[in-house]
Amino acid sequence: MIVELGLIFLAVACLPLALIFFSRVPDKRRKLLTVTVALTFELIMFGAFTRLTDSGLGCPDWPGCYGESNPFMAHEEIRDAEALAPHGPVTVSKAWIEMIHRYLAGSLGVLVIAQLWMAWRDYRRNGTSYAWNLAMLVLILLQGAFGAWTVTLKLQPVIVSTHLLLGMLLLAGLTVSWVLYDSRRYWAPWQIPTSALRWLAPLALVVLFSQIALGGWTSSNYAALACSDFPTCQEQWIPAMDWQHGFSLWRPLGKTVHGEYLTFQALVAIHWAHRSFAWVAALIILSTAFLLRRIAGAERLATGLIVAVLLQIAIGISTVLLSWPLLLAVLHNGMAAVLVILLSMVNYRIWHAKRVAVQ
Repeated sequence: MIVELGLIFLAVACLPLALIFFSRVPDKRRKLLTVTVALTFELIMFGAFTRLTDSGLGCPDWPGCYGESNPFMAHEEIRDAEALAPHGPVTVSKAWIEMIHRYLAGSLGVLVIAQLWMAWRDYRRNGTSYAWNLAMLVLILLQGAFGAWTVTLKLQPVIVSTHLLLGMLLLAGLTVSWVLYDSRRYWAPWQIPTSALRWLAPLALVVLFSQIALGGWTSSNYAALACSDFPTCQEQWIPAMDWQHGFSLWRPLGKTVHGEYLTFQALVAIHWAHRSFAWVAALIILSTAFLLRRIAGAERLATGLIVAVLLQIAIGISTVLLSWPLLLAVLHNGMAAVLVILLSMVNYRIWHAKRVAVQ
């Protein structure tokens, strides 16, 4: 089964690799970096779709599906499980969603290995470092481990949330790989940023990841509908909340650390924390964007940040008022990924500007 899965990963990765290496583009490493970032973004979106369609246990074992490399070969076992629980976690459609997610993740691993090979080749030619590319390979292996634990530990919320955070961290790291390569060849450095921007931009990225962690915790605990009104929650500005059980990290899905069912007030606390902190994150990111607009050449990135934040707020409010439709929920994850890409680019280019100024 492991060999079969490896061949599937290679087959899925062959299409983007063929487009890259048989294209007439002279700088193939740059194209590979671009394609890898794009695939990571799409994988985050598909991962959100997998989670939101309750397909995370569509194949209840790992790395295959009932010990097979694809749902076709496990069709009988899947049908038996679906017959026992037609609305349960295992159905034919959910099994395919889960396995397609794994195939895409495996193909991304192949692209990251290809990146590392090209970086090592450039190191042999001109001495440029490949340490960052090696770190990305370690990170995707860690992400794969959390993907396995997501299944084997039955969607434990802290594991699912960490899986999401590592995916976003991988996206940030691969974005930096792309900008790092481009900055050596194609982009002029920015002027020296203001001292306020030098500390505000990293803070914005940290705050964004904190908000993503709260969002992952909300989604993995199925607390998205705990507040069905806006701007109030349960028709109150500060509703009754159970913070102790809501934010106990190491516990089964839907249960407290003592094995009792999670209270509704705990779900309200989770949702309210994510909703409330969103305004703090929006304020800090928008402040970063407005300071960024003062730097020549950074106007497009600044405008992108402003538009992305406003769209994310609109999507977040709409998901509550429209009772969390699937499309909007997936877009909510996607827009968070867009913000990760933009803020990663901003932070690298600020760091690069300071480095060039010192030299």
